[in-house]
Amino acid sequence: MFEQINRKKESLDTLRPLPKYTLKSLREKLLLEWTYNTNAIEGNTLTMNETKVVLEGITVGGKTMREHLEVINHRDAIAYVEDIVQKGEQLTEWQIKNLHRLVLKGIDDDYTGVYRDQQVFIAGAKHTPPAPYLIKEQMEQLMKWYDIEAQKLHPVERGAMLHAIFVGIHPFIDGNGRTSRLLLNLELMKAGFPAVVIKVENRLAYYEALDKSHTTKDYRDFIQLIAKEVEDSLNLYLSAIS
Repeated sequence: MFEQINRKKESLDTLRPLPKYTLKSLREKLLLEWTYNTNAIEGNTLTMNETKVVLEGITVGGKTMREHLEVINHRDAIAYVEDIVQKGEQLTEWQIKNLHRLVLKGIDDDYTGVYRDQQVFIAGAKHTPPAPYLIKEQMEQLMKWYDIEAQKLHPVERGAMLHAIFVGIHPFIDGNGRTSRLLLNLELMKAGFPAVVIKVENRLAYYEALDKSHTTKDYRDFIQLIAKEVEDSLNLYLSAIS
């Protein structure tokens, strides 16, 4: 599954370091598309262009404060991901909570970085997240799996499974989807891959693959979906410098 991805990643590695301004414009493009799409998946109504102006510090009329905060918060969360990557830090539960604090800052401060104390359900999904009293244990199991088993996996598979398992636990009241996509890209970026964008137009296939992984523990469809997005991002980088 990963042979083509590995070849393209090797091609990209031979071209590093990338030209400074090319790298800057690619980062800005991905930051905008990632922020727009991840929020749109969750129901934010800002368009791509509106998201761009909010990132530039301009308020968009007729849109809620929450929609504006989701954009600003996500930008700050990406900066935190980049900082972890730069420092080469190992992923911890504390970092996951910090990421979530940034995602939900000013939106629901009572629940930022705090595991939920209520049962939740995922609209349209067959899978029901665990009861609140099971979250701490399941998150500990996730981190144990990450520290040992996950390290033997290809970075794309590791990132996809971290995303899927985390969002299946649904440890927070709100913001789980955004946090899970940040975790996916954290893993990819640590391994030298460009960030990927789960596009809002692929939302149905994305949700179906996630639900299948939760109900059957068969992650193949979801890993394949992520692998396609990884290839798209690699193609974008390679086309910019070839």
